[in-house]
Amino acid sequence: MDSIRVHKSMYELIRRTCTELPADILKAMNHAHHDELPGSIAQETLGIILESASLSHEKALPLCQDTGALLAIIQSRPGKGLFIVEEAIVEAVKGLTREGILRQNCVDPLTERNTGDNTGAHVPQVHFEPAGGPVRVSVMLKGGGSENMSTQYSLPSALIAAGRDLDGVRRCILDSVYQAQGQGCSPGILGVCIGGDRASGYLLAKRQLFRHLEDVNPVPVLASMEETILQEANGLGLGPMGLGGRTTLLGCKIGTAGRHPASYFVTVSYSCWATRRYCVELDGKGGIRKWI
Repeated sequence: MDSIRVHKSMYELIRRTCTELPADILKAMNHAHHDELPGSIAQETLGIILESASLSHEKALPLCQDTGALLAIIQSRPGKGLFIVEEAIVEAVKGLTREGILRQNCVDPLTERNTGDNTGAHVPQVHFEPAGGPVRVSVMLKGGGSENMSTQYSLPSALIAAGRDLDGVRRCILDSVYQAQGQGCSPGILGVCIGGDRASGYLLAKRQLFRHLEDVNPVPVLASMEETILQEANGLGLGPMGLGGRTTLLGCKIGTAGRHPASYFVTVSYSCWATRRYCVELDGKGGIRKWI
């Protein structure tokens, strides 16, 4: 791979992720705007969001003042090319921060000082996954407000009358939406992991947010639950920004992971309307072959 071409590719991937709302989310937002009551606060709120997103795209400016924390997943055959991509991601983050496209969002927890360039211990987060075929790089920028609304449940839970079954899972997911009360900038999108451990659950739940809103879960029982959660959450009436309305969620995506017999975790990764994620496939020299 050519390091210069890879850097340009990662720069464009992260810049676009920060400034352009993915097409499926934009489509869902337009549908939500149409479905809200004419003249309502909910419709007005969604209209303002859509106008802001349009201006961000037109002027190549961040979709939100909180440009989030970066998660990158590199899927590739093992080899030195992985490290070239990782280095390009880090350098692109530094460059975009200098330009003001990315806000300075990395704080050292011991000194309480901002690092100033969006890099630090384990920042940005870069994960490697062995895979055949061309190199694929997925990037997500997740804001602090929505990350604060993410949560994890351990079943059974007497507090919400949730047992170790799928109805208990449903209760957990709906409770997470209710507890958020529109915080985290609803309408939101939920990524959910049923099972796993304390650590893997959060990462796998966040991975679900890369799924296209219109895709259908290949597991029928999960497909049914995703649709049920979407309908029931929107029936809560919390609405955009918690100000009331018909649209509290734009989507819910659920995955599973094997669990220890003694543990039954349900992990919810809450994402705001500005769910910023894109994926690219690179050619042999490191240029962008296609957007996925």
